[in-house]
Amino acid sequence: MQSRHLSLGFATGLVALSSVLITSCGPKAFTRGEYDDPTRVELLDDKYNEADMQQMADTIIRAMVSCGYVAKAPKPPVVIVEKVQNRTEEHIDTVSLTDKIRTALIKTGKVRFVNKTERATLEEEYQHNESGNVSGPTAKKRGKQIGADYILSGALATNVQQVGNDKFIYYKLTMNLTNLEESTIDCTEEREIRKKYRKRSVGL
Repeated sequence: MQSRHLSLGFATGLVALSSVLITSCGPKAFTRGEYDDPTRVELLDDKYNEADMQQMADTIIRAMVSCGYVAKAPKPPVVIVEKVQNRTEEHIDTVSLTDKIRTALIKTGKVRFVNKTERATLEEEYQHNESGNVSGPTAKKRGKQIGADYILSGALATNVQQVGNDKFIYYKLTMNLTNLEESTIDCTEEREIRKKYRKRSVGL
């Protein structure tokens, strides 16, 4: 009988110990946080980060608004923006990069953008307006959209080199503003970023 109690106690102890080990070795939840400065540069790993995105976007924005074809235009050119192509081996959110550039350019007042992604929704609304369900004075008619003057497009590329304990990562963003009527690249800009990382020594 005593042996049985000892066996049950030992088994219970093993279960409790296993639970503690699983809890301590498993992923830990982040339970306390605070706001951080999004402009502060902190390289936590060797991946593309928000600081890289911000630097690249700032360069492209300044170049586009100072370009002669934009700065000297009698009225703000109308632009279609294409998603920045990701030519790197990383999973990079180029949609966020594209949105950041477009948003900042709109705020300058120097360019206007056609909302290409909502064309299907616009077509549905035109059909709804033409159905007779919308009050005549408020119904929106076809044929009043503004044609684009330019297409803004670009690509993000990278090159990675590792020499001994050092790793060098090079990013290059190239953006072009293409004249829709003449198919010429009227404005272009590149932004390069090069980062160096050192492999952490064992035990540190």
